[in-house]
Amino acid sequence: MKNITHRSTSPTVEAWRNFFKARWAVVCLFILLSFYAGALFADFISPYAYDNEDRNLSYAPATKIHFISKGMPAWPYIYPVSFTFDQVHKRVYVEDKTQAMPLKFFHSGDEYKFLGLFKTKLHLFGVKEPARIYLFGGDSRGRDMFSRILFGGRISLTIGLIGVAISFTLGLLVGGIAGYFGGRVDSILMRVCEMFMLVPGFYLMLALRSAVPNNFNSWQIYFSIVVILSFIGWAGLARIIRGMSISLRERDYVLAAKTMGLSDFQIIVRHILPHTVSYSIVAIMLSIPGYILGEAALSLIGLGIQDPLPSWGNMLSDAMAIAHVQLHPWVLIPGVFIFLTVMCFNVIGDRLRDCLDPMMRGEKC
Repeated sequence: MKNITHRSTSPTVEAWRNFFKARWAVVCLFILLSFYAGALFADFISPYAYDNEDRNLSYAPATKIHFISKGMPAWPYIYPVSFTFDQVHKRVYVEDKTQAMPLKFFHSGDEYKFLGLFKTKLHLFGVKEPARIYLFGGDSRGRDMFSRILFGGRISLTIGLIGVAISFTLGLLVGGIAGYFGGRVDSILMRVCEMFMLVPGFYLMLALRSAVPNNFNSWQIYFSIVVILSFIGWAGLARIIRGMSISLRERDYVLAAKTMGLSDFQIIVRHILPHTVSYSIVAIMLSIPGYILGEAALSLIGLGIQDPLPSWGNMLSDAMAIAHVQLHPWVLIPGVFIFLTVMCFNVIGDRLRDCLDPMMRGEKC
């Protein structure tokens, strides 16, 4: 008889295999990767810099791209636009059909540093002046909404990742130390956590933001918001990790590590916290949307990232007036990106929870 050997796969590998069986989770993962790739290569993909403006194209609608010329297929082209006023003094943009401007790929435009390494003027696409291509329309200052959404993704998407990295590191350490040592150390650390949890998150965020000097520039405000949001999110995680650490500290491998002479810090970092990874991954994915919404809320009310540096939150400030939404509905596009990002993180987090939870793995995965 032939010897048949069965290769066992680790629970983590099996969980990822099951994750990719869920169609919607994979679609959401692809959407998020696309958003992050767009933010990373925003300088190259966007036809204009985030502060490149033309006041004559204030609230210009999305540019029409033409593919037919004289009844025949043609290379994509656009027409320059200008505006007139109608009977109610509303801007009406009309195309100048005497000038057909072909769409150019790898077009020379605004200068930038590619990935911060070297200077270049190469953009994925663009058109020659006097025409301007606005895929999502223009904002109040005549800036390209598509370009600003790509640049704004750098703020809105990274603020969640950096904030989660800080808060979860703090929460894991505090929870692990409290659960491992117990006693007075546990009581003191948990009372500190409860103090942070007593104050509603949004009001605590506003209170911490009020302590930031008004003369900070946008990048200083960015890092201030990261720190503020990190202080809000760590306490709840610390309490959960503390409960898990209390049960883990009695395991045989922890007692063996003590016998071998490992320090308490080494035991916490090497033998207790790694066993909370499955929960931590899910909690991270479900927490990132909170950081994105927190930044958007602060920027929307003028306490976050300041113009001209874009974020999806401060780009929504134009949508605060109902008249702008009625006349220029494309000002809501940043809200669509925030909604998609939050939904994608929630779907992926739910799927990871189903696949990493041993009690649910057999039912849904």
